[in-house]
Amino acid sequence: MNKLEKGDQFDVEALRKQVSDIEVRGDAVQENSSDPTEINPYARQIAEQFRDGTHSPAIIIGQLRLLEFLALFAIALTIHYFWPGEGNDSMLVRAGMAVIASALTVIGLQLADTYTIPALRAKLRLMPRIVAAWTIALLLTVGLFGLIRGTTWAMVDAYIPRFVAGALFLAAERFVVAYGIRNWARNGIMERRAVIVGGGEPAKDLIRILEQQDDNDIRICGIFDDRGEKRSPIMVAGYPKLGTVTELVEFVRLTRIDMLIIALPLSAEARIYDLLKKLWVLPVDIRLAAHANRLRFRPRAYSHVGSVPMLDIFKKPIRDWDSVAKRGFDIFFTIVALALLWPIMVATAIAIKATSQGPIFFMQKRHGFNNEIINVFKFRSMYTNMADPTGKAAVTKGDLRVTRVGRFIRKTSIDELPQLFNVLRGDLSLVGPRPHAVLAQARDRAFGDVVEGYFARHRVKPGVTGWAQINGWRGEVDNDEKIKFRTAYDLYYIENWSLWFDLKILFLTPIRLLNTENAY
Repeated sequence: MNKLEKGDQFDVEALRKQVSDIEVRGDAVQENSSDPTEINPYARQIAEQFRDGTHSPAIIIGQLRLLEFLALFAIALTIHYFWPGEGNDSMLVRAGMAVIASALTVIGLQLADTYTIPALRAKLRLMPRIVAAWTIALLLTVGLFGLIRGTTWAMVDAYIPRFVAGALFLAAERFVVAYGIRNWARNGIMERRAVIVGGGEPAKDLIRILEQQDDNDIRICGIFDDRGEKRSPIMVAGYPKLGTVTELVEFVRLTRIDMLIIALPLSAEARIYDLLKKLWVLPVDIRLAAHANRLRFRPRAYSHVGSVPMLDIFKKPIRDWDSVAKRGFDIFFTIVALALLWPIMVATAIAIKATSQGPIFFMQKRHGFNNEIINVFKFRSMYTNMADPTGKAAVTKGDLRVTRVGRFIRKTSIDELPQLFNVLRGDLSLVGPRPHAVLAQARDRAFGDVVEGYFARHRVKPGVTGWAQINGWRGEVDNDEKIKFRTAYDLYYIENWSLWFDLKILFLTPIRLLNTENAY
């Protein structure tokens, strides 16, 4: 690639496309990505400190909005019950007024910019905005209902205790929230964890800027760089260099990291591209720090970490409230599926036990989210003494290891039904890239060796069914093309996820399972 000259345009989308183009090529594989890189003992010690997850600011803010809406609604109904004032409004009318006032208050607080972490950390500084939002919302509600049905001063007077009670609640609640968030920040419960990619002066300048910001919620967990000590010191601004970029991939898989910040100038386009080829498989935000670059783009081109401008290269898929919605989707439809399919599952268990010796269920280790190893449940379809828990020897057509019952339940995919319990446990999702056995191969080559970027499938939780499966890519993987196409469909699903997409895949699954050509 050519170096970027001053005045040239750095096209982030083009760079992302270049990286994505390697997803299913399967050529130019530089290393055996199926084997984890061993990180040094010090980096492993640091990784142990960040194994536990943190609370997402987006989730906390969403919960706070809901809390304030419900609390103001309850306060309104309580005040109206004990202090009704004049008029014969029904409880339904009063509830409608309470809903409107509470909703307007939350909207006003949002417009007043009080639903940000720095604002929530402030105990008293933003209290005038909060009280003003509540006052305006209540006045608008009273005015609206006054225009509809008329009003008197005595009726308005009945809203005074409601105003006082609501204002006192918001003041007390925000004070408690500020204390809680400050305490969580000190204890590392609510922070965004970042790793700096690239050392030297650019990394040093970035760290200094982040540290000087008030209410900084970024926790820098270390620095990774491929360069030697002459160009990249082992200690930068008090933070250690923990290893190379290849080791970073394993480090992130051992921890709960939120973002990778690449501290390189835009002119290092080729080096950035090489880094992204290794890093895009990780389920984290990948951002390019733009604080030291002379090139400037439109403000909307940037995101910000504090006041530091960033170019978003890759975003973590299915995050925050999307992950909550997907989990709710999984639980609801899994319970529905179990309610409908339990007779088939019971009959299958009886048939397995009656026709061959051994357990009813078969457990296999497979790759899960972020390349973690999970235990996946299946109905046993092979003779116990011939079973292969590693999945290295794939089942082929007419395989003598498969029992008579096993042949039927494999063709109909009934053997996969126990994975519904994996969904309830949280190991799997109903819809997602199908999890493969840890030693699964295509013609004696690990899948990760056939498809560069194969492990990008693990940026989301694997599923019982998936986009690749309903498009015919199921069953034996006996050549390279099958795993390449399967991976391509999985990556398409990740990039285009929505609940409607999940619903479409879920309802198409029983129809597409009628095609049993590749299932045996």
